[in-house]
Amino acid sequence: MTDHAETVSTFARMAERSPIHILVNNAGISQIGTVENTAEADFDRILRVNVKGYYNCMHACIGHLKANGGGVILNIASVAGSVGLADRFGYSASKGAVIAMTYSVARDSIAYNIRCNSISPARVHTPFVDAYLHRTYPGREPEMYDKLAKTQPIGRMGEPEEVALLAVFLCSEAASFITGVDYPLDGGFLNLHG
Repeated sequence: MTDHAETVSTFARMAERSPIHILVNNAGISQIGTVENTAEADFDRILRVNVKGYYNCMHACIGHLKANGGGVILNIASVAGSVGLADRFGYSASKGAVIAMTYSVARDSIAYNIRCNSISPARVHTPFVDAYLHRTYPGREPEMYDKLAKTQPIGRMGEPEEVALLAVFLCSEAASFITGVDYPLDGGFLNLHG
């Protein structure tokens, strides 16, 4: 998805087989670092995947959605795009851009019956988290998992199925009156820290 021409041709091939009605952008990479110690190459890589990749997919898809009378774009962002997370400069910047792109696309495409929203999860227990813990805290994985899980006021990480349920709802006709919204799916992370 970081190659613009390849992304456009992939969507064109898909549209030949079946009309496109829904796009879910759900890709991302992370990197630990502040603005001071984030290398330019690492920052470029994060923006290439997390921002340009989403742009490439939306750019390649939106004409197909218009031609089909409308549809839904759903971007998976992160709470990191709305709050300052320590040592996540590049990731936070990229996910903030995803939220802003969501609002912009929602505004520009509403007249074409295209809805655009985003979901901003807090920590979700995935193989990505397990690999991060193994790589960063070898031998201390259970302790660090527990510590990270408790950063959500609800006391645990989210599950992928919980993100999927909200995604299915936002892409369904039941959400036909919802556009231009970023949904925190965060176990109280944004609003319940006291």
